[in-house]
Amino acid sequence: MFYTIKQAAEKTGLTEHTIRYYDKEGLLPLLERSQGGIRKFSERDIEWLGLICCLKNSGMPIEELREFMQLCLNGSKTCEERRKLLVKHKEHILSQMEQLKKSLDTVNYKIEHYKEIGIFHIDSAE
Repeated sequence: MFYTIKQAAEKTGLTEHTIRYYDKEGLLPLLERSQGGIRKFSERDIEWLGLICCLKNSGMPIEELREFMQLCLNGSKTCEERRKLLVKHKEHILSQMEQLKKSLDTVNYKIEHYKEIGIFHIDSAE
């Protein structure tokens, strides 16, 4: 079964424009096309788009996504390289989470500060 780009967008939550961009960037090398050049998305393509979203949303740059995809295309001989790339990305995610935790702590502190002094508005500059 194949899906149109509109159906792929609905299934993944991406826009058609974003999917076209990922295709143009070479992130969907196994994507089939009809004789008229229309993209035909398989379940595998939908799953791959999900992985692209996961990695992209967690901060992996397009260049690394492209590298990861190329490693996947090269088969099982690249498993260790892929694992290392994902471990590196995991470390990046954990670092981001730590930074976000610090930011959240600061915001929570400020919220408590404003509760204590009873100010819930932005002071106007006069």
